Amino acid sequence: MKHNFGAGPCILPQDVFQDAAKAVLDFNGLSLLEVSHRSSDFVAVMEEAQSLVKKALNVPNGYSVLFLQGGASLGFTISALNMMRNTKSAGYINTGTWAKGAINEAKAVGIDVNVFASSEDQNFNYIPKNSIVPNGVDFIHYTSNNTIFGTQFQEIINTDLPLVCDMSSDIFSKQVDVSKFDIIYAGAQKNLGPAGATLFIVKDEILGKSSSSFMPKYLNLKNHVDKGSMLNTPPVFSVYTSMLNLRHLIENGGVTAAASRNEAKAKALYNEIDSNPLFKSAVQGIDRSKMNATFLLTNDTLKDQFDTMWNEAGIIGLKGHRSVGGYRASMYNALTIESVNVLTEIMKEFTRKNG
Repeated sequence: MKHNFGAGPCILPQDVFQDAAKAVLDFNGLSLLEVSHRSSDFVAVMEEAQSLVKKALNVPNGYSVLFLQGGASLGFTISALNMMRNTKSAGYINTGTWAKGAINEAKAVGIDVNVFASSEDQNFNYIPKNSIVPNGVDFIHYTSNNTIFGTQFQEIINTDLPLVCDMSSDIFSKQVDVSKFDIIYAGAQKNLGPAGATLFIVKDEILGKSSSSFMPKYLNLKNHVDKGSMLNTPPVFSVYTSMLNLRHLIENGGVTAAASRNEAKAKALYNEIDSNPLFKSAVQGIDRSKMNATFLLTNDTLKDQFDTMWNEAGIIGLKGHRSVGGYRASMYNALTIESVNVLTEIMKEFTRKNG
């Protein structure tokens, strides 16, 4: 048995894999990969996927759900263009690689970016707090969870300004008050489904109000809402598998139950990291991510031995990103507590051998 701690593409429940695989061979007489996205069969899939997003996150009236393409990387550009108003300025929080990407793309389309908070001074190992949110900007943007550095916002940014959030790596892992946001966007490949689809949850009030002189047809969210996510050929397989995964999520207690399971997994791993003298967390305190736990050895000469042990135990995807080093255990919704227990037992055994 493999225990997949990889940062993405995501682990999914086994029955979701099985049902998706069946549809590749037979989806009402055709392969899912060849069915027309205009067919009534797939239109029903898209509509159910959108409906299940609303149900899972308690999305209020006045919001639209879209399944687009381009990943969060295109979402950087789409969100900036659609939120640009009279000042053509915005406040961004820099918490790492993906936040930097959003900042750079906003600048590229003509946004005057005010980076009003940053944790770059300590290699992004904390969430900056107590920064003064700027006035007079068109919107505020932040990245809710940082897969590379292992930090996570535990509370929504407190502002009366329009709010945009990249939730790619922690959406559906915990409850979120969607009404606080004007745009939420998230690549599917963490907690939602296979790579290829990008989820947008958009407040209808913001549509069609951009002041940008540069607005290609595909980047205008109003066009996608008007066409029900069918402006161009959607990523059929990713949307279908996301629909299956959303069904599974709701049938197993929804986001509330997933959050409880995620809390238990994170607690088990962080307790072991904190109590084991051969390991240390790369992030301290409340800022530690429940999705991506980053940790280091206290004695690097033992690295080869530890690597051999976790590999032999069937653990994959544990190697840390080069920006941090050490190890990164990604614990998305579908990862079981049993997999976390396998890892913590390996850590205990490793310390018994080297204590």
